[in-house]
Amino acid sequence: MNEVTDQNNVQGLVRQALKVEHRPGDHSTRIPGLTLHLRNNPTDPLHCIYTLSLAVVLQGEKQISYGNQTFSCTEGQLTLTTFDLPVVSHVTHATRHKPFIGLVLKLDYNLILQVCSELKLNKPAGDIAYKSISVENLDDGLTDALKRLLNLQHETRFVDSLLPLLEKEIIIRLMESPHGPQLRYLASDGSPGSQILKVVAWLKQNFTQSIAMDDLAGRANMSGSAFRQHFKSLTGTSPLQYLKTLRLQEARDQMLMNRLDASQASSLVGYESASQFSREYSRLFGLPPSKDVQQLRRLL
Repeated sequence: MNEVTDQNNVQGLVRQALKVEHRPGDHSTRIPGLTLHLRNNPTDPLHCIYTLSLAVVLQGEKQISYGNQTFSCTEGQLTLTTFDLPVVSHVTHATRHKPFIGLVLKLDYNLILQVCSELKLNKPAGDIAYKSISVENLDDGLTDALKRLLNLQHETRFVDSLLPLLEKEIIIRLMESPHGPQLRYLASDGSPGSQILKVVAWLKQNFTQSIAMDDLAGRANMSGSAFRQHFKSLTGTSPLQYLKTLRLQEARDQMLMNRLDASQASSLVGYESASQFSREYSRLFGLPPSKDVQQLRRLL
């Protein structure tokens, strides 16, 4: 097992991140799939969907909840998300003089499969406690790889040639870290995790359709009861609620980014009843659509 990273190594990443951007907000970088997140104050809990990714807290602290589980992630820790999950996330420690700083890197499922094959990694033991979200201390190897990844921000001529190598190195180092069993479980052919992941990928492309739960179970080659059980254990929610969350999150994004009104957004994501959309939206996000979007715009 790799050693936990030295605090000076993390501070080196902090300095690099602040050279990229120092203003509060969510920032894209010149590196595809890498985003930088800064906050000067604690934030209110926000419903969102975490994708297959790693997230590193360089400074401050945040809290993540899904299902009946809650995680605290503090500086020098790496969070691995192996499923697209509806979560509630918020920054719990941040000040103007010591802002929250986080890095998020999206991961490629096919690259994970490739690395598992090349390293000839077996499926983890059957008694592994699989976690859709795992939090572990960052180690020196991953810290150094992330430093080199951030350096590409200032050497964009090397992005096309070096980024694939760095992404592969990061996956390999994750495999050798305490996160490794979670990735190996995800990549195991025929495991419940891989079957549910295929269904989730299909749902993300087809969530506006009318979908029968038995059809989803069939896509996973499971009985209805087994499908619901595995789905909830992996995502923290039922298939029906997951589908609703996908629709409502997409509607929220459309209202926020494309300035659609609630009626337009609800129809776009497959709702036939505007009143039902408003009720379910308020239940999930805590406010009616128009008030929620107004609040989000003030935060951005």
